[in-house]
Amino acid sequence: MVSGGGTGGHIFPALAIANELKRRYPDCEIEFVGAEGRMEMDRVPKEGYKIHGLPIVGLNRKSIAANLKFPVKLIRSVAYCRKLLKNFEPDVVVGTGGFASGPLLYVAQRMGIPTVIQEQNSYAGITNKRLGAKASAICVAYEGMNSFFPKEKIHLTGNPIRPAIAESKEDSASSKSHFNLDPERPVLLVLGGSLGARRVNQAVESLIPWAQEAGLQVLWQCGKLYHDDLHTRLNDEADVHIHAFISEMEKAYAAADMILSRAGAGTISELAVVGKPSILIPSPNVAEDHQTKNALALVDKKAALLIRESEIDNRLVADIERLLADAPRREQLSNNLKSLAIPDATQRIVDLIEPIIS
Repeated sequence: MVSGGGTGGHIFPALAIANELKRRYPDCEIEFVGAEGRMEMDRVPKEGYKIHGLPIVGLNRKSIAANLKFPVKLIRSVAYCRKLLKNFEPDVVVGTGGFASGPLLYVAQRMGIPTVIQEQNSYAGITNKRLGAKASAICVAYEGMNSFFPKEKIHLTGNPIRPAIAESKEDSASSKSHFNLDPERPVLLVLGGSLGARRVNQAVESLIPWAQEAGLQVLWQCGKLYHDDLHTRLNDEADVHIHAFISEMEKAYAAADMILSRAGAGTISELAVVGKPSILIPSPNVAEDHQTKNALALVDKKAALLIRESEIDNRLVADIERLLADAPRREQLSNNLKSLAIPDATQRIVDLIEPIIS
């Protein structure tokens, strides 16, 4: 039984692990547990898996009143998890994060069912830290996680990467042509997540005149919430290619000479495999500020640049301009980032799950 959801960063690892188990054991039975109303309830069935929805919600850190129903929903979710586990009788329960993962792993541990935690971030969340003591194995993507988990249970596996990216053979010139970009000129790839990032989009829009003067092309995944408005305003601008969502990310990565991105764990793992010079702008609106901690883990290894959202207006153009003019610096960032890549993370995780099942 697998649980992971709320965001693509939790859902994709969960699906990748399930798919690898299914590849090795075609007759194995796998069911998912998610949170009602969240994106996993739509995405997981499309991948061919059954999913059960819990009435769980996350804590609202801005409104005490909004949390009044949380204890009731948590109790109901725990009770439902117990029923699901009794009926399905899984050999192992895998949690990749999200609202539903906590109750499911908690109940499984109370029932004596082996559990595996897949922690994507460099700073573990409260729920995973509490569950770690009784987990059979904890799969992490960063070194130094023994400050959160029992050292003997930690395994450095990395985060699962989409096969199309991990195994990509795309070349720069043809990928640039695919997006109607000039193969002879540099490309800045902008990623703000599937829904987009308002502050990142505002900053990128403001740098367009400079980018055009500098000969820099912009391939921009702006998010579906912002696409129509930006496309209306910037449709006629030269060298600006706006997409609500880029499905062929392997081509986008290959086309990029530099990348401007949020710092979600899954994205960072992909960036490491791709190895392009990257500037990270962490979202300040996530639990425990884990995107900033993810970015700092790369900065400490001289593998990426970091711009905090509060500094974006003052630093963005200057940092991009300096990086464009400094080829040795770009090469250093690229090489250091590649050294952190673990393209076979999914296989490593399932290698750990196999002996737990048997």
